[in-house]
Amino acid sequence: MNAYQEIIQQKGLPEVGQTVRSKAHGTLWRVMEKREVWQNIDVEEKSSDPHMVPAIYLTYWRQQEGVQPGVGRMLGYLYTLYDNTFEANWERAD
Repeated sequence: MNAYQEIIQQKGLPEVGQTVRSKAHGTLWRVMEKREVWQNIDVEEKSSDPHMVPAIYLTYWRQQEGVQPGVGRMLGYLYTLYDNTFEANWERAD
């Protein structure tokens, strides 16, 4: 399994077109884009050398009645194997 598929599987990330709910606000967001990217992380405080790891970038569009997809508020977040931000902030609505 490649590193990007491992992130998607371990973090339970949604696919493009699926809907998620914000745990903080209860709003619905549709996944509009998914990209494989690289993210800098700090490995050690003592070292100033950057360390790059694979990451998945998801773009979300806030669903609202009467608003066309992609028009209005959008957000984008990076997810790596070393964070739990998806689990902490989102839940699948589908």
